[in-house]
Amino acid sequence: MKILLLCWRDSTHPQGGGSERYLERVGEYLADRGHEVVYRTAGHTDAPRRSTRKGVRFSRSGGKYTVYPKAWVGIALGRMGIGTLGNIDVVVDTQNGIPFYARLVSGAPTVLLTHHCHREQWPVAGPAIAQLGWFLESQIAPRVYRGAPYVTVSSSSKEDLVDLGIRASDIQIIENGLDPVPAHLPRLDDDAAMHLVTLSRLVPHKQLEHAMDVLLELSPSRNLVLDIIGSGWWEDQLREYATELGITDQVIFHGQVTEDYKHSLLARATIHLMPSQKEGWGLAVMEAAQHGVPTIGYLTAGGLRDSIRNGETGLLAEDATELVSLTQRLLDDSSLRSQMATAAKQWSSEFSWATTGARFEKLLNDVAATTEQSTVPPGSTTNQ
Repeated sequence: MKILLLCWRDSTHPQGGGSERYLERVGEYLADRGHEVVYRTAGHTDAPRRSTRKGVRFSRSGGKYTVYPKAWVGIALGRMGIGTLGNIDVVVDTQNGIPFYARLVSGAPTVLLTHHCHREQWPVAGPAIAQLGWFLESQIAPRVYRGAPYVTVSSSSKEDLVDLGIRASDIQIIENGLDPVPAHLPRLDDDAAMHLVTLSRLVPHKQLEHAMDVLLELSPSRNLVLDIIGSGWWEDQLREYATELGITDQVIFHGQVTEDYKHSLLARATIHLMPSQKEGWGLAVMEAAQHGVPTIGYLTAGGLRDSIRNGETGLLAEDATELVSLTQRLLDDSSLRSQMATAAKQWSSEFSWATTGARFEKLLNDVAATTEQSTVPPGSTTNQ
């Protein structure tokens, strides 16, 4: 099959994150299985207009908002035999807030992939865009994609979609996979401190200020350091907040790091904090779990209720006050940390991109076959 993947960013984008990695890993699996895979996304200064990586062809055009109409034009030209988006058998349209509405223009069966609903995140875009964005996500998209197959990554996200009027029978949960830990990790100096860590894009709804608040509350009686792994446009505000709290010598901004260094930082950590406002799943939770590092996050964050087994592989807090108290509890209780370390490692071993990719491939094959069968005139036969 020729498969078109639509996403507003890819993992090379400065603001790319876990949802982009999910789609790319699925694309890589599909390409390895012999399918032709095109990943259409926005352009940015660090990437060429066209490239190929691990069998996936990347086509980049447009920016934060223009990526959508430019994709429509590319799809329309493809239907006329022009460009790289022609002869598409099936489309995966990613809804990062709003989808591409490819079902209206592609002429091919379309699967809608959504990691989570964005009700809580829209306000950061400003009042006007937030209102429009939530209207498109909550009112228009469910109508355009009524009856179409949906994919999401957790039971919590499925519940949110059902609340928007999507039929539960149309939604399939295909969880995130997990990359293996690199064979060789850099050795980090032992500074005798206990390390808290966050692995996240630096944007407002990740609420990394809450992790700094935890550090401030608990550091007087402990030698604590907070490692912040990741980059994003909110970094200057986070640095200013650390200065206001007087903890700049205890907060280390590592920025974007290599995979092996990222895993070294995770392996050194005592606790992974994920105070995000909303997550579809929480890929960083599982990456920390690979090293036996439990995660503490918010019960209200959606997908963290699925990626964290509360009380077993990590802890879920009701609010910022409890985030502090649960962190204190886990720092103080080495026996509990040890139990959670073992459980977290076991939990992480149950996930792989091969499993994720295989389940996605089956869905796409079924969707394409069903569509093909429905177009066969009565009395005709198809070649099997």
